[in-house]
Amino acid sequence: MSTRREFLERSGVALAAASTMVHTSTPAQAAEGQSVTLASIGVGGQGSSLLKTFADMPDVKVAYVCDPDEARAAKAAESIKDKQSPQTLADLRRVLDDPKVDAVVVATPDHWHGPATLLALAAGKHVYVEKPCSHNIREGRLMVEAAERAKKVVQVGTQSRSTGYIRDIFAKLHGGIIGEIVVAKAWNSQRRKDIGHLQPSEAPAGFDHDLWIGPAPMQPFQANRQHYNWHWWYDFGTGDAGNDGVHELDVARWGLGVDGHPSRVAAIGGKYGFDDDQQFPDTLYTSFDYPGNGSVGQKKQLIFEMRIWSPYKQEGFDNGCAFYGREGMLLLGKNGGYKLFGPGSKLIEEQTGKVDTQAHRRNFIDCIYSGAKPNADILTGHVSATLCHLANIAARVGRSLEFDPAKEEIVGDVEAQKLVGRTYREGHWAVPKV
Repeated sequence: MSTRREFLERSGVALAAASTMVHTSTPAQAAEGQSVTLASIGVGGQGSSLLKTFADMPDVKVAYVCDPDEARAAKAAESIKDKQSPQTLADLRRVLDDPKVDAVVVATPDHWHGPATLLALAAGKHVYVEKPCSHNIREGRLMVEAAERAKKVVQVGTQSRSTGYIRDIFAKLHGGIIGEIVVAKAWNSQRRKDIGHLQPSEAPAGFDHDLWIGPAPMQPFQANRQHYNWHWWYDFGTGDAGNDGVHELDVARWGLGVDGHPSRVAAIGGKYGFDDDQQFPDTLYTSFDYPGNGSVGQKKQLIFEMRIWSPYKQEGFDNGCAFYGREGMLLLGKNGGYKLFGPGSKLIEEQTGKVDTQAHRRNFIDCIYSGAKPNADILTGHVSATLCHLANIAARVGRSLEFDPAKEEIVGDVEAQKLVGRTYREGHWAVPKV
């Protein structure tokens, strides 16, 4: 519809002027007859959840469901048939070639997050991209730059940024309710599955393995590398630091009040719980240092703990954060609420709550209409994702790293610096262009 297209083009221009705006909880209102035409790229567990949420919105039209697994795409389209009638496709290029598509949801494996987002922005689409926004630090920076050029809305799927009780308690936290916050700790403690030891085999019928591999180095099909288990392989995932840990790292960084990158990172970890094909650590302890100007009162520390073989909750939360101030402490869980303690460990306030995924997804659509900055814009997502990437790199090379926050480079370590980017499949159409 020309009216809708004109409106969305105006919203793209407005985004540049509104880049410093803080989005409020008041939703933008779509004019009568206006809607956002959307395509869902990647419809596994999280992708299907996103698809259903957007399909329920009266001002969103789902035009395409795209996935290299034919059966998965058909199942996802079937799940919303009472509300929407999307076309199923395997190749995302066909989605991006359609000028009627205003926005895409990228819920692919991590190795596709950056390339798919860059291609979508180049095609003039708004993007909701799942966490972590990138597979590596270099791709994250390319995504930030591409969003600035395209003047399109890019929302990252770290839903705590739109969760009311977290926003409210952080307003108090940053207002000084526990004094100066010196240290924040994030943890990811839960029980994952052993993925076993397998050998390459034939891909099942209806699964386009070549398309799934995309710009990553070509490898033969192996059943424990696909459908969620890709998280645990260097070429396709970012481990659980990037899977679930990035949620807590984002919240910890937000509460600690640090907007940029750390300058030092130290990590100790490895495989302590699983004897299987997973490449990333199942146990990880990482410290990030933010030196400020180097004086007392300016330095901050962020700690990340990860145990994905553990059935035990820490401080009452399987995934959570703690903020240590000079006058108190805050314990926070994304799906448990919070407890606020004053001097002498006196409990002074508590609240139950859980992450508000609906509000976060709605925020994306509202910002397309209003041109406002989304709650988890691409720069926010990139800075938080860089923490999980640095933790993984430090653990992989087995030593502490010095990081240049301005250049986004690891200083004095050639081996570690190579992992700031990645090796691509030579000549593939989705390899990011600088």
